[in-house]
Amino acid sequence: MTNARGRVSRRSASSSPALDPTILVPPERDLCASAFLQFCGALSVPAVFQDSSTPMFPSTITRLLNIERSEAAPVIAGFLMQFSLFVCYFAMRPIRETMGVVGGVNNLQWLFTATFVATLAVSPLFGWLVSRAKHRNITRWALGFFGLNILGFALAIHLHGETVWLARVFFVWLSVFNLMAISLAWSVLVDVFDSGQARRLFAMMAAGASLGGLVGPLIGVLFVTHIGNAGLLVVAASMLVVTAFCADHLLTHHVRPDRDNRIAAPAPESRLGGNPFEGAVHVFTSPLLLGIALFVVLLASVSTFLYFEQARFVAERFTDRAEQTRFFSSVDAVVQFLTLLIQVFLTGRIASTLGIRVLLLTVPILMTAGFLMLSVSTMLGMYVVVMVIRRVGEYALVRPGREMLFTAVPTADKYKAKSFIDTVVYRGADAVSGWVKAASDMLLTPQMGAVAGAILAFAWMFSGVYTLRQHRRAEERVV
Repeated sequence: MTNARGRVSRRSASSSPALDPTILVPPERDLCASAFLQFCGALSVPAVFQDSSTPMFPSTITRLLNIERSEAAPVIAGFLMQFSLFVCYFAMRPIRETMGVVGGVNNLQWLFTATFVATLAVSPLFGWLVSRAKHRNITRWALGFFGLNILGFALAIHLHGETVWLARVFFVWLSVFNLMAISLAWSVLVDVFDSGQARRLFAMMAAGASLGGLVGPLIGVLFVTHIGNAGLLVVAASMLVVTAFCADHLLTHHVRPDRDNRIAAPAPESRLGGNPFEGAVHVFTSPLLLGIALFVVLLASVSTFLYFEQARFVAERFTDRAEQTRFFSSVDAVVQFLTLLIQVFLTGRIASTLGIRVLLLTVPILMTAGFLMLSVSTMLGMYVVVMVIRRVGEYALVRPGREMLFTAVPTADKYKAKSFIDTVVYRGADAVSGWVKAASDMLLTPQMGAVAGAILAFAWMFSGVYTLRQHRRAEERVV
């Protein structure tokens, strides 16, 4: 039910039983989903998920984090969902880099091309799942499928070792899984929380992703020599079970009966319907979705241009591989620390007081100025500042703000169109901008290449202005 302020709240204990895996899904109707919930139920469901009517945080903490007491349970579930997913991914990411080397460094460009082709192939399959599966079963089937894939790779590595073709397949698979699973997790959040809540709470749950990005690599560092890559994949699969459980809990117990009391949302047992290509069609017919897609294209382009500049700056100043690694590690530590700090304490308050526009437009404006400064200065310190601002700004401001835009679209588009934008559009823009940057490096001086990056960042800012205008109109149409 929604309270007087339009926020989602848990059903009362009398009308919503505790998480009992024997009653959520009748076994005769969905054997696999029932077995999944039976397994999760055996994990001793934490009391924090059982009854959100009991205060979970002292009032001082809720005020500090800008969380209503009734929102504590879904926020914790969302935080754990993002945390476990990113632990899963970042535990496997070093394996992917190793597999890339095994597959041949000179073949990396073909692996990136194969990733884009695989993304094109998977997108309509995911659209078919969203159209045919019950609403709350989308995450069960998708994450369950990915979990079986991970176990299959673990078994293959254990039996056959890291062969060249297995390495190439795993590299492409993880690159697709990365975007698909992250997009799906955010789809759950935009399905559960309304626009007002998103502005206050999304950054807090995004902090779970940042923390998972720190913990995941540590698992590999501490355990890979003892359990090997195959064992590390089993650990990653177990973390994906936690992700699936948290997503299932959110969709079962915290989904809104309607969006801001205006648009009816489908019941967990209903199907969204439509066809597998509906999301792609809507992206090109909806002004808001088209604006988001354009925003993502330019975001990816700016990121790619800066990535190429990063490679050039580091190669020119550090010839030793160990020095390069130490430099990148230092920057990563600074980025993760600042991102967590901003996500937990600032992003939500900025969005709720100043609006989404600040989240979406601040980084493009800073990147425009940053590229212009790189065009006139070759100081390493200047490059470090620009790179840190871009990465921290994207993780702490742009990503939560971009996800908030999807609270104004129908439920089907939160899964179908959003997945298409986050995967096909993003990977396509990444590939095209890479070739464009390579061509510009051949035709332009480094200074003019930085100017080209500034032009892209300026266009990125205007795409944000257009998208925000369409988002405001979409919200006004349903009032």
